[in-house]
Amino acid sequence: MLRVKHARTALAIVCAVCVSGCVTLPANSKRVPQDPWESWNRGVYKVNDKLDRAVAKPVARTYVRAVPKPVRTGISNFFQNLRQTTVMVNDALQGKFKAAANDLARFLLNTTVGIGGLLDPATQAGLDLNNEDFGQTLGHWGVHPGPFVEIPLLGPSDVRDGAGRAVDIFTGPAHYVSNQPVSYSLYAVELVDTRAGLLPLDDTLQNVFDPYAFIRDAYLQRRAYLISDGKLKEEPLEDPGEDEPPAKKTIPQPVPPQSATAQ
Repeated sequence: MLRVKHARTALAIVCAVCVSGCVTLPANSKRVPQDPWESWNRGVYKVNDKLDRAVAKPVARTYVRAVPKPVRTGISNFFQNLRQTTVMVNDALQGKFKAAANDLARFLLNTTVGIGGLLDPATQAGLDLNNEDFGQTLGHWGVHPGPFVEIPLLGPSDVRDGAGRAVDIFTGPAHYVSNQPVSYSLYAVELVDTRAGLLPLDDTLQNVFDPYAFIRDAYLQRRAYLISDGKLKEEPLEDPGEDEPPAKKTIPQPVPPQSATAQ
């Protein structure tokens, strides 16, 4: 019954998003081939942004203020360790068996010596931190990403990666926790931890002309980089609609996969 109640709540939010899902495009916006549903996506982004400002961002800020940094680092390490099961499965599905062995070793070392993943001795031991998911696996085997889509509550994606997210749920340990309060608590804390990690980017978004287009382009470029295993050349992101020459304003590029846990 609890799952049904939460499902109905989520459905009500999605319906609200659908009602407001179409907006008029900015007069100077440039059509992007990867974003044929731009009007709909902008409407969903608008609702997602309002929910983020009203709920997610204040909670994340409170979390950062109230929880000491060493504790937050341990929580981030814990959830990163849980994601290793998804990473190693997709390593294997892509035929990257050496990387899969590396990630299995990371998971075992951090789960045991690292006290359930709160610590990260694997990085100190020289085991690389990889980043793989089922969307990347599909891309690795040539599946086209399809149109960009802004998913209600979840944010930027594309058709291929949206389907990949659904599959990745089943390769994460949290999905198999039978105790519902514990399961929901894990998801909630992970969301707060993820949003807290994005707080430094808020100032950047406030200074760009078109935040939606900036996030979309950053997402598409980042995913192309990951799926090519860093072989695609990254191009500097520009602020869409910005009148100033690019040299007068620096827009940060998506960072490549890190080999160590972010502190």
